[in-house]
Amino acid sequence: MEPASQFERVRSETDPLRQAKLASELIALYQQRSVELARLRKEAINRAASEGGISYSAIAAELGLTRGRITQIRQTAPPAERVFFGVGPVTVALPLREIPGRALPVISSEDTRAAERLTRLLTDLSFQVEQFRIPPDGHWQPSSDAVAICGPKSSPVAAEAISKDPFLTFEPDESGNWTIRERDGSRVYESPMDDTKAKRWSDVAYVGRPSLPAGGENLLVIAGVHALGSVGAVDYLAQNLPDLYAQVGTRPFSMVVASDHDGETVTRSQLLCPPRTHD
Repeated sequence: MEPASQFERVRSETDPLRQAKLASELIALYQQRSVELARLRKEAINRAASEGGISYSAIAAELGLTRGRITQIRQTAPPAERVFFGVGPVTVALPLREIPGRALPVISSEDTRAAERLTRLLTDLSFQVEQFRIPPDGHWQPSSDAVAICGPKSSPVAAEAISKDPFLTFEPDESGNWTIRERDGSRVYESPMDDTKAKRWSDVAYVGRPSLPAGGENLLVIAGVHALGSVGAVDYLAQNLPDLYAQVGTRPFSMVVASDHDGETVTRSQLLCPPRTHD
């Protein structure tokens, strides 16, 4: 729905509670659009200088601003890599898991840790963040920019996203252990945690962005072979986002991250398979 239509929808709503809810949602949307516009303006100014050879004084004069204001914009506006996660608000989706002996489904401690670290990263990038609990049956549909911290077993959304990947699959092997595989059969990325002899606190994770849906929302899938792998993948994103954005921008892509852990604390995260764009 276009912003003007959304605005009129709020104005014409007769139910006061519904109107308040719609107004709150639209305020959040406008605020996130404002942050994105600030980012775009900063990038446009930088491009005008670097690609067009225009001095910042000349840019300031053209925009009707002072040179000092241009400097302020370049220093305070969000970084270019913010758009890697979309425009916002961003939903961080976690799977609820049914545990034998538990009356209610739970979220694993590893998924919680991954979500908390990701939320800090997104907040630092000036995103408004909401968490969503994916029900045990896995059925949900993102209605805004989202990061799904789950694999294909936990959600059809993640399964569909990975099915669009031209390079990688995420599926169980003959022993029932989940693995990440090159579609051409050239390599299998297995979790060291599945080697009962090794007893290593290490895991691997799929990270990818599928082709965007018709609505244009940004969906990022983070899927550890075990939940611990998702913690490592988020750690990698937090430490390498500018470089990753420089490589893939906002294009569909996928990669594999390996991580070592001391308990749930990441001691190392690194690329096992470099990011490849799907275009």
